[in-house]
Amino acid sequence: MRNELTHAAENIARSSRLVVLTGAGVSRESGIPTFREAQDGLWARFDPMEMASERGFLRNPQLVWEWYEYRFGMVAAAQPNLGHLAIAALEELIPNVTVVTQNIDGLHQAGGSTRVLELHGSIRRYKCFGGAHRGYTRDDLATQSEKPPRCPQCGDLMRPDIVWFGEYLPEQVMRDAYAACLRADVALVVGTSGVVQPAASLPYLAQEAGATVIDVNPEDDEISRMADIFLQGMGGGVLPGLVEAVRSLRQGRS
Repeated sequence: MRNELTHAAENIARSSRLVVLTGAGVSRESGIPTFREAQDGLWARFDPMEMASERGFLRNPQLVWEWYEYRFGMVAAAQPNLGHLAIAALEELIPNVTVVTQNIDGLHQAGGSTRVLELHGSIRRYKCFGGAHRGYTRDDLATQSEKPPRCPQCGDLMRPDIVWFGEYLPEQVMRDAYAACLRADVALVVGTSGVVQPAASLPYLAQEAGATVIDVNPEDDEISRMADIFLQGMGGGVLPGLVEAVRSLRQGRS
């Protein structure tokens, strides 16, 4: 592991364009369960597909809204973990760092990352059901008692600005994510099993374009088997040491 970590640090230290691809494992370390893990307690009897689809929302808007209020409560109570902070610290060391995340919790930004592409949207933002008006926060809707609240501009029902089952990922975000992978020297993959498409294709895209792929994950999975370097462990346990090794190498060259 030590030799692999040194090898990974050397590749990152030499890079000028780094893309960091993250999934649910990074947020789990902050106490945020995955989508299906969150179906517990009072919510265990509900189909998660119904809670995250246009069909389910139209069938029972209040139920779906209350489900996302429950999830938002977990997100609001969470703090960035050592993995988030280490990823943000890479911006001090590498000229160009882009984080591409499947997570909707905003913890990368809270941890200090400044260029974050959210493939699946954000639970911290809201839009009207028709999609014409977006960018609202909970504070913007706090005076309304109706669940879901209404759009202040058009009166339509509001919904979280996240990607539901059956919906397309935001086009501009995807274009930016592809561009970041195609330009990267190194792709650092953290906390994703590589099964959710199209996010799962991004490490392969980066590798085909010439990037070194480094996978940080507690399990041996699809990404670890294709990666050039595999660092087994949780992000919060592996990344701080990796960043310190990169810092030492960069300072030694300055």
